[in-house]
Amino acid sequence: MTIQTDVVIIGAGPCGLFQIFELGLLDLHAQVIDALPQVGGQCSELYPDKPIYDIPGYPVVGAKELIDRLLLQIKPFAPNFHLGQQIDSLQCLDDGSFRLTTDAGGEFHTRAVVIAGGVGSFQPVPLRLDGIERFHDRQVFYHVRDPSQHHGRHVVVLGGGDSALDWALQLIGKAASVTLIHRSATFRAAPASVTAFREHTQAGHARLLFGQVLAYQEGDGRLTGLQIQDLERQCHDLEAEHVLVFYGLTPKLGPIAEWGLTLNKHQIEVDTEKFQTSVPGIYAVGDINWYPGKKKLILSGFHEAALAAFAIKHQLFPDQKIHLQYTTTSPSVHKKLGVPD
Repeated sequence: MTIQTDVVIIGAGPCGLFQIFELGLLDLHAQVIDALPQVGGQCSELYPDKPIYDIPGYPVVGAKELIDRLLLQIKPFAPNFHLGQQIDSLQCLDDGSFRLTTDAGGEFHTRAVVIAGGVGSFQPVPLRLDGIERFHDRQVFYHVRDPSQHHGRHVVVLGGGDSALDWALQLIGKAASVTLIHRSATFRAAPASVTAFREHTQAGHARLLFGQVLAYQEGDGRLTGLQIQDLERQCHDLEAEHVLVFYGLTPKLGPIAEWGLTLNKHQIEVDTEKFQTSVPGIYAVGDINWYPGKKKLILSGFHEAALAAFAIKHQLFPDQKIHLQYTTTSPSVHKKLGVPD
């Protein structure tokens, strides 16, 4: 059965969720599709317990808490979520509307599409050692869903970006030991995190090695250690009960790459007035889009979602004058949000 809607949002991360809110303020209803089995995008899938410090009005907010608050904010607009399914086709119809289908058999007819898919359908870059996949999600992890399962373990963290440093720092004092392995002396993480970790190594709370993983040791069907070759080609054998791999993500646009959109590498090019793509009626917000000066920040995606909503309203109702209403004082907005008189 085809679902009719004003807008289809592809992606249920923070920017996709806030897009629902901005559209709802303009009386536009959205259906939301996401390949993950839960809402929240990377905030839920990769770092639910990670603190975020640059959301306006929140000195610090956990990633999962941010998603929970966004869900509470959009509750008055009763969005429909279609999770665990991916768009497999998009057809532009003669009247300018779109027909979309998913790999789960869903079918949607909409007048506008917003792509808010973060980095797209992402896959962690794997640790490439023959047979290591046998320990996946038992002793080798690409996500931290439950930090407590690593407490009391000898943990080796692989990588030099924010995720690697953040989790290495959080596990110090909780894991039996923490060793960070990075392939070079140049980090991609926040300088403050690098400085903090170096201070812990100097105090003997953690260990830092520069090099690469050559092999692993096992006994009785369990991973017991890793062999590391440092930058001077010296080998080190490390005890390892749990290995956290943070080599980054490989973005995959999937079928979106076949929609005829103008791309800049793995990102979708948009304008900065409407955040519309090269195909009229298709918009992109959040990390998946590109324009000169683009910064991959959640707060930037929120701004993009607001402007995209006004553009979509004008696209769907070109003869209707759109008034900017302030949520603080507008009675009609208060009614939509269920604010008591």
